Amino acid sequence: MKVRSEIPPVYVTQPLLPPLEEFVPYLEKIWANKWLTNGGPFHQQFEQALCDYLGVKYLSLFTNGTLGLVTALQTLRITGEVITTPYSFVATAHSLLWNGIKPVFVDVDPLTLNLDPHKIEAAITPQTTAIMPVHCYGHPCDVGSIQKIADNYGLKVIYDAAHAFGVQDKAGSVLNHGDLSVLSFHATKVFNTFEGGAIVCPDEKTKLRVDHLKNFGFVDEVTVVAPGINGKMSEINAAFGLLQLKGIGAALQKRKAIDTRYRSGLSGVKGIDCLSAAGERVASYAYFPILVRNDYTLSRDGLFQELQDNGIFARRYFYPLISEFSMYRGLASASAANLPVATKVAREVICLPIYPNMTVEQCDFVIDLIMKQ
Repeated sequence: MKVRSEIPPVYVTQPLLPPLEEFVPYLEKIWANKWLTNGGPFHQQFEQALCDYLGVKYLSLFTNGTLGLVTALQTLRITGEVITTPYSFVATAHSLLWNGIKPVFVDVDPLTLNLDPHKIEAAITPQTTAIMPVHCYGHPCDVGSIQKIADNYGLKVIYDAAHAFGVQDKAGSVLNHGDLSVLSFHATKVFNTFEGGAIVCPDEKTKLRVDHLKNFGFVDEVTVVAPGINGKMSEINAAFGLLQLKGIGAALQKRKAIDTRYRSGLSGVKGIDCLSAAGERVASYAYFPILVRNDYTLSRDGLFQELQDNGIFARRYFYPLISEFSMYRGLASASAANLPVATKVAREVICLPIYPNMTVEQCDFVIDLIMKQ
C-alpha cells in the first residue's frame, strides 16, 4: 500500500549536530595551540567531563568503539574462548577474532534480547576466559547474574556498552559493572564525536595500561611495553564531544518523548510488539525496535519494504545474526538450533526512526503507516 506523503525522508537515526558557529571557537583554540592529538588539552578536559557526567571514575578515549573493544581484550590479557551474543553489530565478535580469540555464541533472553544468563554456564569450557555481553539497545544486561557466574568460574567480564551512554540501573551507572565497559561515539549513536569511543576502567592502574596500549604500547619516548595500536582520539573529536555534552540532556528528553509516542500509537496494533519500557531506570532511548509477529498483516520484510517505499528508512537491527556470517557460521555454537530465540527475533525485528530532531508529524506518519497495513 503506497500512501506517500509530503513528509521528508525519515532515517533510523540522524546525528545530533550543534550550530556550526558554536564549534568554531574550539577549532580556533586547536589551531592556536597547534596540539592536534596525543592527549591534548581538549582530550584531557573531555575525559574528565565524561567521567563526571557518566558517574565513572576512570575513562580512556578512543578513536572508535571497535578499537576500544580490541584494546579492552588486550588490557585484560584475554585468550582462548569468550562467551558472547550473536545478536549485536559485527564489531562485537570481530574484536575477538582480531585478538585470536574464539567466540562462543549463547542465545538471548526473549524479553530483553540481551545475553541469557541461564545459557552461559553450559557454554563454559576449560578454554573460556571471559564473557562479553552487550547492553542491547541500551537495555542493561542482568549484570548480577552474569557477575555471579564470572566469579564462580574465574572469568573476566567486558561489556560492549556501545548503546548504553548515560544508562543507569539501581546501582548507578551501568558502565561500572564488569571489569571493563566499552562505549561507542559513532555518528549514529545517542552521543557522538563524529567517530569515537571510550573504555571505562575501574582503577588508575588499569587506565594506565589502556592508555599505553592505545598509543602503540609506549610508556615514554624510548620504552614500549606491549604491541599496542593507534587508538588515540584527536583534539577535534574531543572538542566536538565537549560541545555535544552541553546538549545531551535535552537530546535524551526528546528521544524519550518519541519513545513514549511510539508506544502509545502502536499499543493496539495486532502483531506488533515493542520491547519493555525503561520504567524507573535512566535510559538512553538509543533505538526503538519493534517485533513483527506472525499475526501482523505483513511479514517483517514486507513491512520493512513498505516503510522504505514511503521514505521511512528503518533498519533491521540485528539481521542477519553475527553467527550467520561466513567467518562465524562454521562454529558449533553458531548453529541456529543453539540460538532459537536470537534466530527468531532477527527475522522479526525492525528498528524505527528515533532521533532528537524527529518531528511529531514524522513520528505519527510512521505510526499511521504501520497501523494502516
